[in-house]
Amino acid sequence: MPNPVTSIYRSFCKLWLRVLRGVVSRLQKMGLSLRGAKFAGKVRLPIWLESPVHAECLSFGDGAALDERVTLLATNSSAQIVIGARCYVNRSSMLDASERIEIGDDTMIGPFCYITDHDHTFGPGAVPADGPLISAPVKIGARCWLGAHVTVLKGVSIGDGTVVGAGSVVTQSLPAGVLAVGTPARVLRELA
Repeated sequence: MPNPVTSIYRSFCKLWLRVLRGVVSRLQKMGLSLRGAKFAGKVRLPIWLESPVHAECLSFGDGAALDERVTLLATNSSAQIVIGARCYVNRSSMLDASERIEIGDDTMIGPFCYITDHDHTFGPGAVPADGPLISAPVKIGARCWLGAHVTVLKGVSIGDGTVVGAGSVVTQSLPAGVLAVGTPARVLRELA
């Protein structure tokens, strides 16, 4: 039979942890707001959020939520990361922008995803770090779902309501309302 004292203690700890997370989320939001981030309403931020030096590049829709260890990286002050209303970015995902990454409303990003709008120059004798970044904006539509460990590369547009299977690498744009899987991601079928 469960010990009532232990049960009360666990409930008390859960309550305080919830309060602590709420306070830290509000402090994170306040700090980012002071640095220029835009919030359209209530947003849930994690205790540990790696945010860019250029916080003015961030824009959050009402009801957006980021899980623990999410990284939002803007390589310059003109880059933009736009996270739509009620969008959820799962733990340990990274959004890496030098131009623009936009995620539509009600979209879910699985854990350990990587979304970038740029890459480096390369070729025989080239030093990738010495060349300029090659960038093209990324747009993920509304009501999309990216499974765990999905990578989305520069210049990609993913249509509304599209599902991308776990572990896929999206190198080309995907239409709306499809299931895409693989490396590179290919349309498997239309969703009903």
